[in-house]
Amino acid sequence: MQQPGALALQPTLEEIGTPLAEVTFVVLDLETTGGSPTTSAITEIGAVKVRGGEVLGELQTLVDPGGPVPAYIATLTGITTSMVHGAPRIEQVLPGLLEFLHGAVLVAHNAAFDVGFLKAAARDHGYAWPAIQVLDTVALARRAVGRDEVPNHKLGTLAGYFRATVTPDHRALSDARATVDVLHALLGRLAPLGVTHLEDLATATDPVPPARRRKRHLADGLPDAPGVYQFRDARGEVLYVGTSTSIRTRVRTYFTASEHRRRMNEMVMLAEEVVPVVCGTTLEARVRELRLIAEHAPRYNRRSRFPERMPWVRLTVEPFPRLSVTREVRPEGQPPGRVEAHIGPFSSRATAQRAIEALHATFAVRQCSPRLPRTPAPGASPCALAGMGRCGAPCTGGQDEVAYAAVVDAIRTAMLTDPGPVLDVHAARIAALTAEERYEEAAAWRDQLTAFLRGAARAQRSARLSAQSELHAARAVPEGGWELVVVRHGRLCGTTTSPAGVDPRPLLEALVATAEQPGAPVLPASAAHPEETDLVLAWLEQPGVRLVEAGDHWACPVRGAERLTDAAATAAAVAAAGPTGLAAA
Repeated sequence: MQQPGALALQPTLEEIGTPLAEVTFVVLDLETTGGSPTTSAITEIGAVKVRGGEVLGELQTLVDPGGPVPAYIATLTGITTSMVHGAPRIEQVLPGLLEFLHGAVLVAHNAAFDVGFLKAAARDHGYAWPAIQVLDTVALARRAVGRDEVPNHKLGTLAGYFRATVTPDHRALSDARATVDVLHALLGRLAPLGVTHLEDLATATDPVPPARRRKRHLADGLPDAPGVYQFRDARGEVLYVGTSTSIRTRVRTYFTASEHRRRMNEMVMLAEEVVPVVCGTTLEARVRELRLIAEHAPRYNRRSRFPERMPWVRLTVEPFPRLSVTREVRPEGQPPGRVEAHIGPFSSRATAQRAIEALHATFAVRQCSPRLPRTPAPGASPCALAGMGRCGAPCTGGQDEVAYAAVVDAIRTAMLTDPGPVLDVHAARIAALTAEERYEEAAAWRDQLTAFLRGAARAQRSARLSAQSELHAARAVPEGGWELVVVRHGRLCGTTTSPAGVDPRPLLEALVATAEQPGAPVLPASAAHPEETDLVLAWLEQPGVRLVEAGDHWACPVRGAERLTDAAATAAAVAAAGPTGLAAA
């Protein structure tokens, strides 16, 4: 399907592959003294080189196996010990045979047998076996010819069924010639199933439903370049979005047996076109994929598609603040110089709630939801948490604003700069529960600590990048040149690759001048999907990335939660902060 208004272009051969009519095949057969290359040797080689149905050449020679030919082999093939006596040895034949095979696809009936003997001979005599594509006509026949047509897939049976011009007689050249006719007949049968190009042969024997294989044409004309691809149905709905370093190669795999996912098979059957978006860098491809998923919400993509459904944990701004879950970071009237106290975003509300539980277990902050007045209401009574010492009861005047503010400041510090108090409380509790063999309870405390640490670390990382109104970075490309990136408030606003040997600075200046200008977000949120900000941060932290320009806020808290995001680091910190570590401190 062509986009409206698009210029119709005929794809090149490089874009759609090499038609089978232009592929050179060498159809080969061997006769041997037995069934294993470790105990037997080759007695005869026959090979036919064909292209487009035309025979280009033939090779036939007897081979001295270095010993007698068993009687039963002589009876089967007609090749006797006297016939091979004085024939060239395999080490003399191999150079010419390898030259004959050069640039061709090797075809054989039960190819594993023939190739196994040739590889063993090459290895024994110091010849490198070429990286050659091998096609087995037995496997092709099983794919194309059913048992309702032939009783078996032996060469003689297939040659008779397809009326080959040569009858196989267990001599190498005759059998190779018969295999040529069988090959052409099999390819003719497989063509309607989409096996029409050289690239299709690698998966021609895959057990792929014919209807899916016929969709193979959707990959024709796609670019062999990094970028994003979109599967669309007949109505233009985006079914699936993916990314790859080679769009054409990746899309082709959807029509082969290498794709086992049921949902993907279902998606391919609905698809009517594949729309590519070539990208200048791998980072751009991954970001574009994420944005397209968020924009179109394709039904066959399972990754996060809705940033508005990724909750944050916030510390409210009111006379007696509390912790709550919110869908977005918004300004709430903090005094000048004080940032909004948020951590996250989290993958789910349940995870956000576990992070709140970690803070509640550490600090005696109120857990009720009503907004409390500065002056307690007449007749107000404390809740059960106050009786347990887990709340200062500001609702009844048990704690004034000044005393409560001290608790709030401690929570802010734990959320924004130093999670140490939360870690200490949980480490001691986990150690005590473990000592009592109450492992399920210990695991619950571990999970809420992990949720808090990850949410705090993610917010600190996001804030560091989102505070940058202008960040330029570059990374050297192995082939030469530079990947150039412009990031504003955590959003990828421009990227390209400079050619090798060219000064990248003018190109970076042009990129900066034309890059997107997003509005400033409320920290720690960014001006992009949270996962996009994560992708940009991961790219910036790769070895070899150079910061060309960055603002003053490119830093993280020394004792921040980022140092504890690794599971091993968290476990070590818990162990160090347990009863033994706390006593030593």
